[in-house]
Amino acid sequence: MTDTNIGILERLGFTTYEARAWLALATHAPATGYEVAKSSGIPRANIYPVLKRLVERGAARRIEAHDNTRYTATPVDELLADLRHDQQRLFAQAQERLPRTPAPADEIPVYALQDFASVHAAVRRTIDAARHTLFIAVQPEEARLLAPELRGADERGVRITTLCMEACTSECGGCRGDIHRCALAPSGSRWLIVAADDQAAVAAELKGAAAVPDSVRAIETRQPLVVKLATAYVRQSVALSILGGALGDHFKGLVSLQARQLLDDLHLPEGLSRTIDEDRAARPEPSAR
Repeated sequence: MTDTNIGILERLGFTTYEARAWLALATHAPATGYEVAKSSGIPRANIYPVLKRLVERGAARRIEAHDNTRYTATPVDELLADLRHDQQRLFAQAQERLPRTPAPADEIPVYALQDFASVHAAVRRTIDAARHTLFIAVQPEEARLLAPELRGADERGVRITTLCMEACTSECGGCRGDIHRCALAPSGSRWLIVAADDQAAVAAELKGAAAVPDSVRAIETRQPLVVKLATAYVRQSVALSILGGALGDHFKGLVSLQARQLLDDLHLPEGLSRTIDEDRAARPEPSAR
C-alpha cells in the first residue's frame, strides 16, 4: 500500500478509507472486516461502513460463510472497466445536459495563467485541437515536455511550423514539422508561443527550471487579434531567419545601413549581424565642423 496508489484511487472517486481498504483486500483476501481493519490501519468502528460502500459500488465482493463474512477485492481489470463505463456514461450525460455558456461575440476573453500546470494544460489543449496549422516558438525544455502532443498533431496531418528559439545544434527530440532555428530566446527566461488554426493561442514567459519554473507570465485566448499577432511573430521570425541565413555574407550593398541596423535589432542570425557590424566599423566618421 503506497501513497501513490491511494492517490490514484482517490482520483477515481474513492475516499481515503475506501482506497486503503481496497488495497488491503487486493493483497490479503479473502479477509474478515477485522483483518481488513488491521492491515489497512482503518479504525474497526469505521471498517464495516467502508466495506459496505465498496460492495455497493462493485469494488469488493462479500463472501458469506456459516461462521463469518469475508470480503475480497474486485479484480483490478474488471474494476477499471466498470469505472471507465461509468465515467463515459457520466461524460455523455454532462455533454448532453449541462448548459453552454459562450462568451458574447464582442467580448472574447484573454485568460491570465499563473502557474506552469495551467500553461502546460492550455498548450496541450491548443495543440490537441489543431486540425490544419500549428505555429510554435519553443525552447528545448518545453519541446521535450510537449513531444507526445506534437507527435500526435504531426500524425493527424497538421502542418506544423516550429521556431527553435535556442538554435539548437542537435535535436532535442520534441520539435516536429518544418523546423527553423534562430537564437531569439531572451536572456534569463524562456518563451513559449503556440497558435493553432488562426483560432487559439497561448503565449508564456517562464523563468527557472523546466516544469517547475519560479516565475510564470502567460495568457490563453481565442481573441482574433492576439491569435494573429502570435502567428505573425512565428511566421516573421522564421522568414527573417531564412532570409538572414540565405543572404548572410552577401547582404552588404543590397540594402542601406539603416535598414540593416533595423534588421539586426530583430535578432537576425550571426552571419548577418557580423556583416552589419563590419559595415558600421567601415562607415566613415562624420567630419568635424
